[in-house]
Amino acid sequence: MNIALTANDAKKELMVQFCIAYCGILSKHHLCATGTTGKLVAEATGLDVQRFLTGSQGGDQQIGARITYNEIDMVLFFRDPLTPVSHDVDVMSLLRLCDINNIPMATNVATAEMLILGLERGDLDWRNIVHTNSTPFNP
Repeated sequence: MNIALTANDAKKELMVQFCIAYCGILSKHHLCATGTTGKLVAEATGLDVQRFLTGSQGGDQQIGARITYNEIDMVLFFRDPLTPVSHDVDVMSLLRLCDINNIPMATNVATAEMLILGLERGDLDWRNIVHTNSTPFNP
């Protein structure tokens, strides 16, 4: 599965801790992330993370484009709903694209844990059907 990671500044450390905790599961999948989040996760965990631009420079849009082409199977986006960000439009677009394309998305650690544990159990294997007629994600 292709998993996208992104986090607002106030939630980046939480994303790193989450990825450390679930490193065993995440290591079995392809990870991509916005720039700073990907750098922090890769450095802390040793996981191979394909890095895009930072969110404010278009990284969220890069993830959104891959969602549109069914190249992303899950998004973990740890949001800080109390702090506005300069690229809120991109953030809302990412949320909308996940809804339109039926991409499982977690915006907090509680939901992310449920998705990751479901992924490990095989609950998200239905996503493999989506890839039958689409181009595979090539990191």
